[in-house]
Amino acid sequence: MTAPNLPSSEKPMLTSAASDRRLGVGRWLIAGGIGILLLAGGFLVWRFMGARGQGGMGMPPGVTVQLEPVQTGNVQDASEFLGSLEAQTGVVLQPEVSGRVTQVYVSAGDRVNPGQPIVLISPDRTQAEANAATANAAAAESARQAAAASLQALLARRAELEAELALQEAEFNRTEQLVSQGAQSQQALDLARRDLEVAQATLASARDEIAAAQANLNQAEASLAQAQANQAAAQQSLQDRTVTAPIAGTVGNLNIKLGDFVSTNTVITNITENAALELDLQIPIEQRNRLELGLPVELLSVEGENKLATGGISFISPSTDPDTQTVLVKARFENPQGRLQDAQKVEARIVWSETTGVLVPTAAITRLGGQTFVYVADAGTEEELPPPNAMPPGMPAPEQVARLRPVQLGELQGNNYEVLSGLEAGQTIVVSGILNLQDGTPILPQSETEGPPADESSGPAS
Repeated sequence: MTAPNLPSSEKPMLTSAASDRRLGVGRWLIAGGIGILLLAGGFLVWRFMGARGQGGMGMPPGVTVQLEPVQTGNVQDASEFLGSLEAQTGVVLQPEVSGRVTQVYVSAGDRVNPGQPIVLISPDRTQAEANAATANAAAAESARQAAAASLQALLARRAELEAELALQEAEFNRTEQLVSQGAQSQQALDLARRDLEVAQATLASARDEIAAAQANLNQAEASLAQAQANQAAAQQSLQDRTVTAPIAGTVGNLNIKLGDFVSTNTVITNITENAALELDLQIPIEQRNRLELGLPVELLSVEGENKLATGGISFISPSTDPDTQTVLVKARFENPQGRLQDAQKVEARIVWSETTGVLVPTAAITRLGGQTFVYVADAGTEEELPPPNAMPPGMPAPEQVARLRPVQLGELQGNNYEVLSGLEAGQTIVVSGILNLQDGTPILPQSETEGPPADESSGPAS
């Protein structure tokens, strides 16, 4: 289908109408843009100069706020790392014999001392063997005592026989002299010789008996030693049936129960002493020169900022890990209250240095256009403060206004920010109720009013 032919006089009129429509749309776009810019500028002027631009009738009587003086405090230069605690004293308990568990003396979580029994493993036969060994040792001891008593008696008898022999020798010598002088007969000398020989034979027999008694005593002592060794072995075997705690600590999870059969490879439980723990940290090589023995290390819970313990660096590795380019650092922590546990994940903060700086609460910070501000309490002018007759009955007239002050912030220190510039210690700032404030807004400190600030539970405005 072809377009209808129009008279040549109507074509310029159509072209003019289209041009007018395009110019109208452009004017509307320009007017809209100018309007948006004017609204934005008006909002900014209202935001920063609202208190000065309001008339007396529209001015609020005062915003209830909470004020605090700017404080100084300790400011830490610190770095945080994630690590896991490790107990320095701990054992894994395994039995030294196989058998069935007949008694469990402890429960998981119990505190034990060295030598305290943990479990007992089928001791019936071992107990009988230990009793028999004890009886044999007692019998051997009795035999040794009897042999020793017999030897003592023979030794006493030998002393008597030696005295008798000495007497007979003297008698023989005297008789022999008398016979040579003719004072006695040869028969007397023969009788004296006979008595001397009898005494000598008796003493020799006694000495043989003493040697035999000594040999018997030696044998009894050897038998006693063997019996005592058997007794000790039986007692040790019996003791091996009782698994005891080698160290003081806390019993972990029990992997066995009454009636279980265990072998020397069975892990019964573990005992951990958490009185002192050690933390391994991997520090980037870039911070190696800042490391020193004794630097404070603070432990924080992974869930929050709660400080768990404070220790110090006790070891700095002399070498660097080639794969991670980090330096191994160890820190020790005492744990007298038991707040820390073996294998606990913690955040560790190494405090490189500590100075004094200006601190403000995080709730006092306001962010506008990518910059940070605080509201400082300042004396207001007559134009900024409402007249006393404009105040509700019973409410004091504001004497101060909130000034928006730009500040430069440092690192977060707990619930406070370090202020590098813009504030000085002793200045009074607004710490709550800031959502209802503008630069120059009259303020009423909370202590002068009955209620809390309107946005007491709110965070800082952004």
